[in-house]
Amino acid sequence: MTIARINNLTKEDFANTFGGVYEHSPWVAERAWASTPFSSLEDLASKMNAVVDAASEEEQLALLCAHPELGTRLKVSASSASEQAGAGLDELHDTLQPLNESWRKKFGFPFIYAVKGSGKADILVALLVRIDTDRETEFKQALWEVSRIARFRLEGIVEEDTQRQDML
Repeated sequence: MTIARINNLTKEDFANTFGGVYEHSPWVAERAWASTPFSSLEDLASKMNAVVDAASEEEQLALLCAHPELGTRLKVSASSASEQAGAGLDELHDTLQPLNESWRKKFGFPFIYAVKGSGKADILVALLVRIDTDRETEFKQALWEVSRIARFRLEGIVEEDTQRQDML
C-alpha cells in the first residue's frame, strides 16, 4: 500500500490496516491517524512511535505485556508466529520457558527482542545479558525493541510511492 493511499484511509480503515503493527494494541494506530498526512514510511513509523512515547507508563506497560514470550507454544498473532519461526525460536521452547519465567518475575513484562534477521544464539545471548539490567533500563530497551518490530511490520505493509518521492 502506498503512502498516498494510506493518507486517504478513513480512521477506521487505517486502524484496521495498521492496528496489528503494535502487538494487540490498535490504540497506537488509532491515535497515529490524527497525524496524517504521512510523507513516507519513515514518517509513518516515526509518528506511530511518537504515539507510544507520549503514552502513559501504564499504556506502555500494557503494550509490552501484549507481546508473547519468545518460544511460547501458546497461540500468538500471525506476525509473531512468523517472526519467531523465522528465527528458529519454536525449537527453543524448553530452553526459553524457564528463562521467560525468570524474566517476567523480575521485570513484570515479557522479554522483547526484534527477532527478524537474528539467530537463536543472538537472541539467547541478548536475553542472558539483558536480564542483569535494572527495570528502568530494560523498560526503555523493550520499548525500543517494540518500535523495531513495528518498523519491520510496517515495511511489510507499506510500499514507498516512488513517483511522489521523486517530486519531493
